[in-house]
Amino acid sequence: MGRVYIVGAGPGDPELITVKGLRLLGSADVVLHDRLVSAELLRRVKPGALVIDVGKRPGGVGPSQEEINELLFSYAKRYDLVVRLHGGDPLVFGRGFEECEFLVSRGVPCEFVPGITSGLAAPAKYFIPPVVRGVASSVVLATGREDPRKGARQVDFRRLAGAVDTIIIYMGASAAGEIARELMEGGLPGDTPVAVVKSAYFIDEEFSMTTLANLYSVPNPSIIVVGKVVERGVRLWEAARRLSL
Repeated sequence: MGRVYIVGAGPGDPELITVKGLRLLGSADVVLHDRLVSAELLRRVKPGALVIDVGKRPGGVGPSQEEINELLFSYAKRYDLVVRLHGGDPLVFGRGFEECEFLVSRGVPCEFVPGITSGLAAPAKYFIPPVVRGVASSVVLATGREDPRKGARQVDFRRLAGAVDTIIIYMGASAAGEIARELMEGGLPGDTPVAVVKSAYFIDEEFSMTTLANLYSVPNPSIIVVGKVVERGVRLWEAARRLSL
């Protein structure tokens, strides 16, 4: 039986993967990767290794999670080293935990290699920190889209509004207006700064800054950051840009 490494590739910049993740890519017999993993990283796979795209396309086209689990199991029985390469971090709104749980229950050794999650990497490109002394002491990473089979949303944005300083929202494009309304109902002022980063570190990247009251249409995929850190970070980013001109 082989071993499966569930590796975080980080965001779109291929240089933001960990040294261990890069080493495993160069040693793997099989690599199953997400759609948005950098093509440059896939060129680091050793010659002759199998490279399989298991990412979802818009509209949900692609292998189901059950099919990915079975593929990992099948390849682990035939090869020594299998890498499951996730964009970002495999344990932050990814399916890495489910994959490892499936494999271990069937006797397959499994290990995680963390990656930089987009919820921290995307704002960092614009100097927006999740916490900063004197401005924000707490942060939450929340999803804006949940499995409809739950029947009800688990994330209570009204409660979060008064519980933490910085709110970082993944997969919130389609519900941005509703989320903004709930945060304001929870007590956040309408002039609370908001940053939206679309496709961070990719060629079609976009950045915009607005306020909670004006948060309506958001492009997909985006990271949404709500809190005073946005204004503080963007001010520093703009100052740094002026020094580079």
